[in-house]
Amino acid sequence: MSLHGGIPAAIEADVRHGERLEWWTLLWIGSVVVVMALVMGASQAMKSAVIEDMLSLIPAIVFLLSVHWERKRANPRFPFGYRRANSLAFLVAATALLSVGGFLVYESVTTLVRQEHPTVGGITLFGHTIWLGWLMMAALVYSVIPPLVLGRIKLPVAKRINDKVLHTDALMQKADWQTGLAAIAGITGIGLGWWWADASAALFIALSIIKDAVGALEQAVAELLDGTPRALDSNELADDAQALIAALKARFGDVEVRLRETGRYIAAEVDCRPPATIPTGAELMGDKAWRLASLSFRPE
Repeated sequence: MSLHGGIPAAIEADVRHGERLEWWTLLWIGSVVVVMALVMGASQAMKSAVIEDMLSLIPAIVFLLSVHWERKRANPRFPFGYRRANSLAFLVAATALLSVGGFLVYESVTTLVRQEHPTVGGITLFGHTIWLGWLMMAALVYSVIPPLVLGRIKLPVAKRINDKVLHTDALMQKADWQTGLAAIAGITGIGLGWWWADASAALFIALSIIKDAVGALEQAVAELLDGTPRALDSNELADDAQALIAALKARFGDVEVRLRETGRYIAAEVDCRPPATIPTGAELMGDKAWRLASLSFRPE
């Protein structure tokens, strides 16, 4: 067991699946940005949705980059490999999610305080004048579908490979389709003469995004500070980390066990003399054996 780089064969297929999903994300969300920008008009919710969609590409990009670096082997400059690239990518993804929420809050609150009254005019197509709001809502419906589908597919993959970047990206996809629905409500409100509906809808979604982002950021900081492995969806200790601690204590007695997370992997240190036979990852973690990248002993 070592931290010298490379992706374990046990999760290689799922990691490649994650990569394919992220390439599809770049393609589909990129097309959503183009369509939305063409019909954006003066709607605050539409403007927020477009910028949110652009920022939502960041987690997909950093996931692809981190996996690329994770596959590199150790070298004299990086003797422990590049597996911590995933930790850095997680911090970037969490920051991007927080930026999306913060931007939406700022834009929405500013609009409400200034009491700006957005207007949605008409557009002439094939000799007929139609309300631009219908085109906006059609574009928003299109913008909801790809992230709704992709986000749901990413969650089980992220869980299998214990990838917090992919999980954060799934949260970003959730923010995408929720923002799209909020924007539809906002456009409808404008059509009914409710000037505040546009910004209020965006603000409601922004607060939910910030809640998810703060939790992700706490996990990212803990990971970079060599904290005990956290769960994918909370700042609580991961179940497999607790199980590993219990397995090591059962094997070596009432000893101190320290775990730290290195990307998707765990490094364990036990305060006792090295045993004659070091237990394997499979013995300690079962089908999650690939998670245990190193096990060391420190005599008391």
